[in-house]
Amino acid sequence: MIIGITGGIGSGKSFVSNLFEDLGVPCYNSDLKAKELMVSDLKLKSSIINLLGDQAYEGNSLNRQYISSKVFNDKSLLSSLNNLVHPIVKTDFYNWVNTRSSLFVLKESAILFETGSYLDCDKTILVTAPIDVRINRVIKRDNVTKTQVESRIKNQWKDEQKKPLADYIIKNTEYDKTKLRVDEIFNKIISL
Repeated sequence: MIIGITGGIGSGKSFVSNLFEDLGVPCYNSDLKAKELMVSDLKLKSSIINLLGDQAYEGNSLNRQYISSKVFNDKSLLSSLNNLVHPIVKTDFYNWVNTRSSLFVLKESAILFETGSYLDCDKTILVTAPIDVRINRVIKRDNVTKTQVESRIKNQWKDEQKKPLADYIIKNTEYDKTKLRVDEIFNKIISL
C-alpha cells in the first residue's frame, strides 16, 4: 500500500515520517528527491535552465534562494516548474516502490493534494500545526524571514481544504501526542 503524507510547510511532515520510519516503514521524501533530481537528471536540469535561466544553478548545485524568489512570486512560473519536475519524481517514486517489500510505504509530499497525486495513494495522512508555530519552525530551520515563509504558504492549500481529503490527521504540536497518534495510525494501517 502507498500512504501519502502531507502538510503545510513547517507542519512537521518529515518529523512524523521519521516516527513511521522508526516503526520500519520506508519513506520516500518527494521534496528532497525532487531537489536531487533537479541536479542529477540532465534533461530536467536543462529544462529548468530554459525556464528560469542559468542563475537557477550555482555550479552543480541548485540556487534555491534564486528559484524561490522567482517561483513563489509568480504562480504561472511555479506551475511550469512543477510540470517539469513532478513527472520525473513520479517515475522515480514508482521505481523506488518496486524495490520495497514492506506492507506499506510512505510518500511524503508538501503538495500531495494540490497536485492530485493523492489519487495514487491508498490512504492519506495530513500533518497540521498552528500557522504561527509553522512560521517559527521554518524561520528557525531555513534561516529565512517571516515574509519569505508567508509567500511559500500562500502557494499551498490551507488545512481546511486538505482535511476532507485526508484519511488520518495528526496535530503535531506535542511530541508525546504526535507519537501516540503515529502508533495508532500505524496499527490501523497494518490491520487493513
